[in-house]
This record gives sequence, C-alpha cells and structure tokens, in this order.
Amino acid sequence: MILEMKVPSPGESITEVEIAEWLVSDGDYVEKDQAIAEVDSDKATLELPAEESGIITLKAEVGDAVAVGAVVCLIDTSAEKPSGATKGEEKPAAKEEVKEKAPAPKEEKTSYATGAASPAAKKILAEKNIDTATIKGSGKDGRITKDDAVKAVPSMGTPKGGSRGETRTKLSMLRRKVAERLVSVKNETAMLTTFNEIDMSAIFALREQYKEDFKSKHGVGLGFMSFFTQAVIRALQLYPSVNSMIDGKEMVTFDFCDISIAVSGPKGLMVPVIRNAENLSFRGVEAEVKRLAIRAREGDITVDEMTGGTFTITNGGVFGSMLSTPIINPPQSAILGMHNIVERPIAKNGAVVIAPIMYLALSYDHRIIDGKESVGFLVAIKEALENPEELLMANNVKKALEL
Repeated sequence: MILEMKVPSPGESITEVEIAEWLVSDGDYVEKDQAIAEVDSDKATLELPAEESGIITLKAEVGDAVAVGAVVCLIDTSAEKPSGATKGEEKPAAKEEVKEKAPAPKEEKTSYATGAASPAAKKILAEKNIDTATIKGSGKDGRITKDDAVKAVPSMGTPKGGSRGETRTKLSMLRRKVAERLVSVKNETAMLTTFNEIDMSAIFALREQYKEDFKSKHGVGLGFMSFFTQAVIRALQLYPSVNSMIDGKEMVTFDFCDISIAVSGPKGLMVPVIRNAENLSFRGVEAEVKRLAIRAREGDITVDEMTGGTFTITNGGVFGSMLSTPIINPPQSAILGMHNIVERPIAKNGAVVIAPIMYLALSYDHRIIDGKESVGFLVAIKEALENPEELLMANNVKKALEL
C-alpha cells in the first residue's frame, strides 16, 4: 500500500511551509514516528514524523515551498525492512574506484629570452625596485613584456592575495518572515525609544543572599528575568496603554499580561510566551522561562507557544550589548530591552560610588502610547528594580520567594 504523506497544518493562519532539511534519503526504509524532515513555517521550525513504516519516496526538494495539505513524500507500507538496516540508513551501491593516470606535466620551452625583460619592462621594474626573477614573462619563450611589468606593480588600494570568495545561502522561510515583519514595523508604526539606567545593587544583594536556598528548594536558579518580569507586570498594570495594540481603528487593551521572552534558538531568534504572567510567582516565572528556553533551543517549541503575547522582553546583555533600540514585536506596541551589567561610577548621597548599572531601552508605538506614559512606565520599572523588596515582594522576601 502506498501512503501519501501530506503537510500538516502547523498552526492557524499558516498556509505553506518550506522544506528546510530532509533527514532521510530517497529509498530509505523509515520507521513510524521517525523524524524524516524539518520544515520551516513563518513562525517556527518543526519536525515532520513518518506516519507509517516503509520505503520512502521524496516528492519535494530542500528549499521547496509546499502548501499545507500537499503531498511531500510517499511511503510504501508493504515493503519489508531490509535485513541489517537501521532506520534512515541507505546502503550505497558498491562502486569500483577507477584511478586515472595523471597527465605528465607539460615541459616549458626555455631559451636565452626566458626571464629577460624588454627595455620598457626593465625600466618600469627598476623604478619600482622589483626583481625580474620574481616575474614570470608572458612573451615569446618567456620574455617579460611591458604589460607583465605593469601588472606586477600593485596599484594603491588594490588588494593582492588573500581570499576574495563569497558564499550565497538561501534565507529560511522563518528568517524571511522575520525580516518582513521587522521592516513593516519600521514602516508602519511611529516607533520611538526611551532610555533609563538601573542600579542593580539591591537585586544583586537579594540574589546573593537567597539564590542557594531558592535553587535548593525549587530546582531553578533565581535569575534576573523573574525580577524584570515582575517589574514589567507591575508597570503594565500602572500604565495599561502599554499593554495594548491597534486593531484597525480600535485600540485593544488587555487585562492580562502575556509576556513574550526573546531567546536565541538554533534557527534564530524565537519569542515564546509566558501566559498570564501576572499570576506567577518568582518561582513560577523562573520555571517557565527555563522550560520555554530549553524547548526553543532544542527545536521542540510549537507555534502555539510563540503565538500571542502582549509585551516583549529581550535581553541583549547576554551577548555583551551595552545599549540598543529594540524593534517592536508586532502586533504588540512596546518592547523592553535589557543590556549588560557593568560596574560604573554613580552619585549616591552626594558621594561617588561604584555600582552595577544596566541601561534599559523601551521602544514603543507613539500612535497609542504617549511620551508621558512611556517614560512613566520605564520609571516604574526602575523604581521596582531598585527597591524590589518593597515594591515587588511586599516587604516579605521569604514569602515572595516561597522559602
């Protein structure tokens, strides 16, 4: 029996995928549920499992855009598994190696003219202090011509030697879609960025004091992301317009906080969503961030886990970024950019002290978020992060950390 394998729907609104890589070869014997291909949608890279066991015949090539529901391969389910074959293995036919005798090198004709420069060539080489022995002549019997001498003299600014190659690689469907969205955000929104700096001393002190107990009890580390997520949730509740988006002629404001967290995956940047983050504790945020990050990096993240989101947090600091202007994640209206933490001299109580400082950037859509609200939102985050015990933990650290 011949089974037609069709492209399943990866998610709502996705109409086609691209074959990113075949994990098997034409004619292989595959087992049921074995991953046979990786396919790119405009939101994620997904594995395509074999629906039955049998001999596979591929009907699409790497790079092909295939509509959802189209046939991508055939599986002959009546075929028997070859003895000794492992799944996904194809035995290459034995080929007799034929060694061709290399042609004998062509002898170059030499004479008294070989390596000798013509008068014009000799003058050019002498002016540039170039030895005739370093030049191979192209004239009769190897004579060095004027043209040889001119070419031997490097012109200013013209590189000689070294690699001059280039490589062309087709962008994946995911990367192309990300590019389209980023350009559309720049063209279709009134994007503006405001900045502030955070003194991370209070958070450093809390983590230093409680991180071992927190990890021992909950099995996850007490990182910075839980503090930033809690500070963002508080600020979104104070400034609900930042937790909004434009839908046609209407402004939609959400009473929940679905926080998108940008993480780096094997196929590029992915943005999984923490649903109803306002209901999560510090432990809950850290556990969810860890779970989603692992799924993204291992390629197991689903489209549903990256769909939606009302606000995004991105951390360029893990790569060493000091400052940036993050681009809004559409259709959201704002994004918070975290950066690296550096010890800097700052003024405290009339004295100069050294403190761990992070620069924050908030990019927002000025069509629905005014300057007053954007600056107030970022200041609210700053206040919460510089005084987390009072504003994020209700003056009860152990209860907030569930210790």
